[in-house]
Amino acid sequence: MQPEEIQKLRKELSCTAKELATALNVDPKEVTAWEAGELFPTKRYVTAMAALRAKGPSAIVRAPRGKAAAKTGQARLADPALWKIFRKLVEHPALFDQVAKLSEPFSDPAEPPAAAPPKAEG
Repeated sequence: MQPEEIQKLRKELSCTAKELATALNVDPKEVTAWEAGELFPTKRYVTAMAALRAKGPSAIVRAPRGKAAAKTGQARLADPALWKIFRKLVEHPALFDQVAKLSEPFSDPAEPPAAAPPKAEG
């Protein structure tokens, strides 16, 4: 398979080199090398690319594009940025005070929601 054919396939599948590499279970650098003519895919990968072409664009698992959704809840616990902030909060009392003030308008998920005040009758 020639480099131009691989580029044409990616265009047909509307995918990036990384997405094609993922679909073929190869390193993205390998797909880039194929497209540059530095390396050539083996028969196994030529056959796999033909199968992808037959299936069409839906055969490609799309990488998320744009800004990632903000992590919340338990997912946030795995975020290293949270723990960096936590270490700073523990170490710097002035920062802790500033963050405490900033957090006042936000609800605490550990506390039950406040009951709505009764409506005045009149």
